[in-house]
Amino acid sequence: MTHVIIFLILVFVVSLLAKRLEGTIITGPMVFTFAGVSAYFLAPPLVGRFSETTGAEAAGATILTVAEVALAIVLFGDATRIRLRRVLDRSELATRLLLIGMPLTIVLGSLVGYWLFAGRIPFWEAAILATILAPTDASLGAVVVNSKLVPESIRQALSVESGLNDGLSMPFFVLFLALAGIELHGFSRTWLQFTVMQMGLGVLLGLAIGWLGGKLLEWSEQKGWMHSGSHLIALLSLAILAWGVANSVGGNGFIAAFVAGIALRWAYNNAVDHAEEFEESWAHLLVYFIFYFFGLLAAPWLSHITATIWLYAVFSLTLVRMAPVAVALMGARLKPGTTLFMGWFGPRGLASVVLGLIYLEELSLIEVNENIILAVIATVLLSVLAHGVSAAPLSKLYARYLAGHDANAPEFA
Repeated sequence: MTHVIIFLILVFVVSLLAKRLEGTIITGPMVFTFAGVSAYFLAPPLVGRFSETTGAEAAGATILTVAEVALAIVLFGDATRIRLRRVLDRSELATRLLLIGMPLTIVLGSLVGYWLFAGRIPFWEAAILATILAPTDASLGAVVVNSKLVPESIRQALSVESGLNDGLSMPFFVLFLALAGIELHGFSRTWLQFTVMQMGLGVLLGLAIGWLGGKLLEWSEQKGWMHSGSHLIALLSLAILAWGVANSVGGNGFIAAFVAGIALRWAYNNAVDHAEEFEESWAHLLVYFIFYFFGLLAAPWLSHITATIWLYAVFSLTLVRMAPVAVALMGARLKPGTTLFMGWFGPRGLASVVLGLIYLEELSLIEVNENIILAVIATVLLSVLAHGVSAAPLSKLYARYLAGHDANAPEFA
């Protein structure tokens, strides 16, 4: 209960300062992550110290479902800002990032991890680590994808990438677990069946739930049957419903939640009017909760993070992300500064925390490779800080960079 009280006090304080912090180098995930770390070190009598084994394992299992729900809600909320027709018409950049950039990121991350850890991580476990850190985070990238300073085509590509790569990483994750001799509990299908069901059911159920939910919202609104505040509850239920239904039948809940948000925008004319309020009321609260407890759970491991692990974290956020993005965008005729900008803004956060918790859940801490957990913690912590600090300044710098170029450039298409 003490954790909840500290968290809620912090939520109240951040809410009071929300407008003042907007556009600065201080972000919500940064505040709550480092508050969680500080709570562990500065207030042990109040907060209590988690042990490095049972505490991290038990608490990690407890918040896994909350983390998954939070990620689904964030993806759903972000997707309601995307117009389906524009996604279909301007899908080239997002397709390049997802189908070329992401697999190359996993391959390069595996090679760098296997080389850097020099035998401490077998190759397939290095691939597991690379897959955990491959998805980008919509919540950490919110400053960029919501900034009017950044061209819509770039924001949309980054948003679609962060919305779908969470789900696309799951088949790779399961494959590498199997190749490393680890099998998911209750997993009885072939890898191909698993992949087809994850992708197919995720998309189909997301479209159906989002479209039908949007049409029913439109109809009820026209009848005058809804209160003003009931829209938020309805959107929350649709986000969790898409995630839960897809998961229950073998689909990917994250893909379903993201696609449901896009379909809702397509079917419900007023979806965008409620999207911002929905994110402010539900998504932000859950995201803050997960980052606070991530900091609390990460704190006991910090003393074990070596220089090699910090170096891997730096590589993961730079070379391992930026080189594949540069390859994926070859031929897209984008300016070099745009390629650098899109390469840098691939933050690692909620999705990596979720996959890391799944990895912990599937193995006991006796069997788990400690280097993988440490590398995930180091990379997410570094990303929260580096991407949080750089998001607003680099968005402004990028806008000034584009101001000197032709208005007919592909960035403005």
